Amino acid sequence: MKEFLRNGKLLTLMLGHFTVDSYVGVIPVLYPILIGRFYLSLATVGLVSLAYSGMAAISQPLFGLLADRFGTRFTGLALAWTAITFAVVGFVDNFPLLLALALASGLGSGAFHPLGALDVRGLLPTWRRSFGMSVYVTAGTVGVAAGPLIGILLFGAYGIHGTGLLVIPGLVTGGYLLWRMRAQPSATRAAIRTATLSSRGVPVLALAAVIGVMMSRSWTVNVFQAFTPTWYRQLGYGPEFYGPLATILVLASAAGTVGCGSLADRYGRRTVILATLVLSVPAILLYTMFPGPWAFGTAILIGILAASTAPLMLLMAQQLMASRAGLASGLVMGLGFVTGAVGVPINGAVADAIGLQKSLMTHVILVIATIGIAWFLPREVEMERYAAPPEALRVIRNSPTT
Repeated sequence: MKEFLRNGKLLTLMLGHFTVDSYVGVIPVLYPILIGRFYLSLATVGLVSLAYSGMAAISQPLFGLLADRFGTRFTGLALAWTAITFAVVGFVDNFPLLLALALASGLGSGAFHPLGALDVRGLLPTWRRSFGMSVYVTAGTVGVAAGPLIGILLFGAYGIHGTGLLVIPGLVTGGYLLWRMRAQPSATRAAIRTATLSSRGVPVLALAAVIGVMMSRSWTVNVFQAFTPTWYRQLGYGPEFYGPLATILVLASAAGTVGCGSLADRYGRRTVILATLVLSVPAILLYTMFPGPWAFGTAILIGILAASTAPLMLLMAQQLMASRAGLASGLVMGLGFVTGAVGVPINGAVADAIGLQKSLMTHVILVIATIGIAWFLPREVEMERYAAPPEALRVIRNSPTT
């Protein structure tokens, strides 16, 4: 960890990831204010989150393609754009304009994520790449967890106009990121050219397995984080109970991300992903079948196991699509975002039919199906074949020891 914390560029990208994802955490705190200001229903106000998250998701593959073609020099601008458009939200006087700003702000988030992931990949040594990417992703998770606290403080003091102050961290961090990464574009383009020469086509089955596992894990994470407060409210618990419980879910996922990244560097990404999936089955059963104070313990298991493997699958996709690593980043994260966003209303509809507890329990079936998909994930040796230059492979094949 000390080695990574001495890497100034990586720290700057982590700060940027923390900042851009904190805006996602602020959105739910805005709901009560927006409902009163525009006389919205719960369903209508949910369109704000859908506009932001949906645009962030569907735009990521496009920005990944642009990063592959032109490099990543504008990562800081994406963050600044998110900050500016989000800050204006508190000053608009009609709902259509509010939705337009949510779409514009989500566009900035959609640009930042594949560009930032591509920057981080270029900064990390191969032998500790899983751990390093996990540390970077954790910064974003902590940002999501900090968002509600930031929103409560600002809106409590300044009302809805408190969004204006949110422009400060985004502009400052975005400007510093532009300056800090100013020498990065040429290195990025060189890496892309090298990867293009080494590419031998995309293994469709392996890539489909990576994307499938990412979508499944995102669905589970989003559903449990979204419905835990509602479920415990139905059970008669107050916010002083389910508020900290929801926070535990987020923070546990952050801790698990770093831990699984370290284990993946030692035992392989496929092994760690399969292990977390298998262990998720009893964790979900314990969490859903035995609600109450002990849920704080089982919530830690859910958070650690469900969310921890996202950076591992991101790296897998980048390696399998070495010549289009930016597109790979956008596909994996974008489809993960979309599935998480769509999965919540799907489970909500199931809950209306059979109850929230049973709806959450259905994720055992999803996890079991995902284990079958994960079996087709490539092993480390297989992935290295797609990243190694052809000359190196010829040397290996012709070596007397092989």
